Amino acid sequence: MAILSLIARLFGADVAAPPDAKKLDGTTEATLARSLSALPPDERGWITFAEARLLFSTKGAQYAFGETDRDGRRNIESFAEQHRSVINFMPVEGRVYFVRDQTAV
Repeated sequence: MAILSLIARLFGADVAAPPDAKKLDGTTEATLARSLSALPPDERGWITFAEARLLFSTKGAQYAFGETDRDGRRNIESFAEQHRSVINFMPVEGRVYFVRDQTAV
């Protein structure tokens, strides 16, 4: 049993998983901007895919931010750039992640 314990410690089994990213307020662009500005640099925050679609896309849920939604992508990318953030779409999770640029203090 001591060997299994040693192996677990070597591979970090005792290390706590990092906390989930912070849920941002995606009610309006203004509230999302405020939530982003309160997010520490390099920390992730997210809104639901549905919130992102309502704010930035005119396409239905199935097509929002996809290949045919150039306007939606341009809108959300412009918003992220304006607020010094990078976005990451995670459709399986139903989330859009924002990470503030480390130089955005």
